[in-house]
Amino acid sequence: MITLKELNSLSEQEAFSKLEQCCVSKTWVHKMIEHRPFSSENDLIKQTASIWYNDCSVDDFKEAFTGHPKIGNVESLKEKFAHTAEWAGNEQSKVAEATIETIEALAKANELYEAKFGYIFIVSASGKSAKEMLAIVNARLNNSTDDEIYLAMNEQHKITVIRLVKLIEGLSEKADLSSHLTTHALDTSIGIPAKHMLITLKGLRNNQWTPMSVGITNNDGRIPDVLPPGQLLVPGYYTMTFNTADYYKNNNQNGFYPEASIQFEVTDGSHYHIPLLINPFGYSTYRGS
Repeated sequence: MITLKELNSLSEQEAFSKLEQCCVSKTWVHKMIEHRPFSSENDLIKQTASIWYNDCSVDDFKEAFTGHPKIGNVESLKEKFAHTAEWAGNEQSKVAEATIETIEALAKANELYEAKFGYIFIVSASGKSAKEMLAIVNARLNNSTDDEIYLAMNEQHKITVIRLVKLIEGLSEKADLSSHLTTHALDTSIGIPAKHMLITLKGLRNNQWTPMSVGITNNDGRIPDVLPPGQLLVPGYYTMTFNTADYYKNNNQNGFYPEASIQFEVTDGSHYHIPLLINPFGYSTYRGS
């Protein structure tokens, strides 16, 4: 690890080598080097997002994707980007906990994904099991080519920040790494969090609903990283759709509503929390904190 002060003082060659461990897009790395010195850890996170979303193109996104192994296979990354292999392996550690059937299904889904979109499936895998990643990739296979690239680039930025935390000493304590938007699902019929529920965020762009994030609730019924740190939703309308059909099926329940779609308006940069209270025959929501 290095300190922020050390990152600011490194030579361009040394800084490039360090930052490339976080994201292999040359445009992103060069722009980050140009923006030095970073005045604080929060400034680093802000510039990391600003450069990615404002200065990088689709080609840059696809270049960044080449810095990852296929889910469940770290060997390709060891050969291509040896200095990121250890980090990538740790990010995918939960894949090893899966059954062979799940691994095979995940491998097949990845093949279908790459065949359709032309690049490997990118997901922030930290904390996710192979079964959860399988649900996410199967949902994202339904996206159009134009929609999926922007969803994948959001996942790439989550991974970039995770790797910056591993690179910069004290970053997680000194910077705001929270998501602008979070969610929490509770099953009021049994009084526990609704875990392993697939949730999709869409934004209204040019009068069309465009996918922005696909996640799955953790054991506490939450998705804390709907959006990457530093990315703020622009004012406008958004929809969060909860896949209640699969949730009830996986819990041997019969539900009346196959999904719960909550539309809301973002007006500023304050934190937005969209909770869902569900039971097999109804659901409710409110503006959370």
